[in-house]
Amino acid sequence: MAPAIALAFAMLVLFMILRFLSTTSSLSILGRLWRSFEDLFHVHQLYRVPQTDHEHLQQNQLYRKVSTYLNSLPSHHEDADVTNLFTGPKPNDIILRFDPEKHSIPDTFLGAKMSWTHVERTFVLKLRKKDKRRVLRPYLQHILSVAEENELSNREIRMYMNFPAVEGMHGRWRWVQFNHPATFDTVVMDGDVKNKVKSDLESFLKSKQYYNKLGRVWKRSYLLYGASGTGKSSFIAAMAKFLCFDVYDVDLSRVSDDADLKMLLLETTARSVIVIEGLDRFLTEKSTTVSLSGILNFMDGIISCCGKERVMVFTMNSKDQIDQAVMRPGRIDVHIHFPPCDFSAFKGLANSYLGVKEHKLFSQVEEMIQYGSSLSPAEIGEIMISNRSSPSRAIKYVITALQANRKIGQRLSEDGSGHGVENKGDREPGSLFDRENSVKDFRKLYGLLRMGSKRKDEPYDLGSIDKQ
Repeated sequence: MAPAIALAFAMLVLFMILRFLSTTSSLSILGRLWRSFEDLFHVHQLYRVPQTDHEHLQQNQLYRKVSTYLNSLPSHHEDADVTNLFTGPKPNDIILRFDPEKHSIPDTFLGAKMSWTHVERTFVLKLRKKDKRRVLRPYLQHILSVAEENELSNREIRMYMNFPAVEGMHGRWRWVQFNHPATFDTVVMDGDVKNKVKSDLESFLKSKQYYNKLGRVWKRSYLLYGASGTGKSSFIAAMAKFLCFDVYDVDLSRVSDDADLKMLLLETTARSVIVIEGLDRFLTEKSTTVSLSGILNFMDGIISCCGKERVMVFTMNSKDQIDQAVMRPGRIDVHIHFPPCDFSAFKGLANSYLGVKEHKLFSQVEEMIQYGSSLSPAEIGEIMISNRSSPSRAIKYVITALQANRKIGQRLSEDGSGHGVENKGDREPGSLFDRENSVKDFRKLYGLLRMGSKRKDEPYDLGSIDKQ
């Protein structure tokens, strides 16, 4: 009886061992135990890759490359105890990312074994000392190469937002995935202007050696100016997606002083679009904590040289009252005017929003615009969205809105001043009527680049141009 009990007990133990070994997590535990045992017989060298280069006050680009590389190793996700799941940039995409705080990741290169761990925003590489001379440099080059390939093929555009400095918080920027739907194909504006902007951006991307030869920082600055609702923000999104650059949206209300603004700029990365919207409002507000000098240094001071392959974009409602020191070449390279909607832009909106290329009511819309009535593309787009089930009704509402706009303009002219001050209570938010703009100007809202006629040291201005 006793031998039978002993045999049954042995079989039970064997069954439990086999069951234990059959699970992936158990095999992973045994693997780590074996590596720990193996490590007892070797002397290792540790290499740290911190997220921030505190000495030079900049983001450590190698940190991001290592993270991208490690996440490209699918076999390690299978061995990990904890793996995070995220939705990808495309529909139905599922992305696996390891949890670096929960486990180490082994790797092999040129026959050498190493492992990565992550502690307090720092990657730590453990490598046998006998292998470091032979494999360390080529291994790091391998990481950079693989990371670059993955970033190009699976590029996720990020939008970074700055937050006030808080004790204990690492870094000021927080990001979300940038999923804005706007592209240069969907942005409604003069086709020639759009093509010239695309050509200018493409030329910038290919000009690294040229900028180095000139001794200039490899960056390009754009000013987008026009009333609210004319498409400036959508155009910025289209630029970022065309370049495949991350977006850094600088909120000056969250910046404590000029030094804080400099630190934010230092923490941005290459291949990025750095945006300040409503710059004219901050330049005219006395309560802002950032001075004009701080803005100018941000735009082209010594601190702006601590980076490369950047596009800076500033938006304004109007540039008429802005200090010319802000507008000079080098600080602003290209000016792009975003006017109210002309008839050509209206037809583009009708095609996009309503699927209508021609309509019997188009002639009335054209006539209203010719006589000075104006609405922003955002206002017309909202009317069309609300009435998209009936194109005729949508266009009728646009005509009604244009007529109301014209009556407001007539009341402004009757105040005796010739241009007057608009009564904001009579207008919908974001609409525009300026008596100083003639009917002729409104019909030529989308001008061409004055590249040939401007002096070489002047910024390109894509504003309204009289062709006569």
